Amino acid sequence: MQTPWESLANEHILGIAPYEPGKPIAELERELGIHDAIKLASNENPVCPSDRVQKAIQAALPGLNRYPEGSGFYLRGALARRHGVAPDQIILGNGSNELIELIVRAFLRPGEEAVIPHPSFVVYPMIVQAAGGIRVVVTLKDYRLDLEAVARAITPLTKLVFLANPNNPTATIVTAAEVEQFITRIPNTVIVVFDEAYIEFALGPDFPDSLAYVRQGRKVFVLRTFSKASSLAGLRVGYAIAADDAVALLHRIRQPFNVNALAQVAALAALEDESHVLECVRMNEAGRHFLYDEFTALGLKYVPSRANFILVDVGRSAHDIYQRLLHEGVIVRPMTSFGMETALRITVGTPEENRRLIKALRKCLEEARSA
Repeated sequence: MQTPWESLANEHILGIAPYEPGKPIAELERELGIHDAIKLASNENPVCPSDRVQKAIQAALPGLNRYPEGSGFYLRGALARRHGVAPDQIILGNGSNELIELIVRAFLRPGEEAVIPHPSFVVYPMIVQAAGGIRVVVTLKDYRLDLEAVARAITPLTKLVFLANPNNPTATIVTAAEVEQFITRIPNTVIVVFDEAYIEFALGPDFPDSLAYVRQGRKVFVLRTFSKASSLAGLRVGYAIAADDAVALLHRIRQPFNVNALAQVAALAALEDESHVLECVRMNEAGRHFLYDEFTALGLKYVPSRANFILVDVGRSAHDIYQRLLHEGVIVRPMTSFGMETALRITVGTPEENRRLIKALRKCLEEARSA
């Protein structure tokens, strides 16, 4: 009798549901008999990479027979100058996902706890469980991270706290004043991970300066990414900033050449092209307010956003509206897996994409009411 693979697997992973990405757009169009579908489901930047980035990638193509620069020397140096830290305080990752995994693997022992807000980024509980950690889930309050409840959830077994700011999927933030009050209550044995993937869309006088806590010597990691405002989601390049001795521990388990050569070249060019980010932020801001007005006209409630996506309550089965929108060539993300049966998460697109979304959503809602 054959031995089942599951009996050989690490028991910590058996209860984890695999992440299910959406189908390729071309395949979806073929299955549904549609064309020119627009994807507003993954919080990607609808604007392609800047000309500067594309030229840098083109110039790097002849060198792809060589391995990437293993330490990310030039990119880490540029990031260090940008953020006023030492290069040794920065580690690059294959997107923020890899950095989250490195942090968990480096610091969370089996049986120790990680405090995770819910709903929030789905990767946190997956990686904690895979490492044999205990997930301590703290429910949001009014769609925002409840830092008071997070602080109360910390026990002598707590090692990590994850704070996505802005939070995904609610697009809300916790403010500088709230974070300052929170951080003073955190024991020095607990590591706080500030995941700031959408920071460029959220910046303002009320947004926390998480890097200040790194400079103060607190036990924090700050995660950033080029996937969103810099339009580089397809190249998967993020970075973490922390104390140099904390970063050194992550390097012990980081795989060699984890960030590919084109990603490094593109990120370095993107870092030098602030006008692209500013234009994307401006377009996103205009798109958010257009969608707010249209959602209100449709009688839909939404959560005011500080990111490039909006959580909207369609007042009926979100899965049904999602399926109807697919047949109109509009791809969004239903929030049923988070327990929000009537909510959709919708990425802010280009002006044309936003208009197509509203036209399709109006039609789908009318059809659903008539069904």
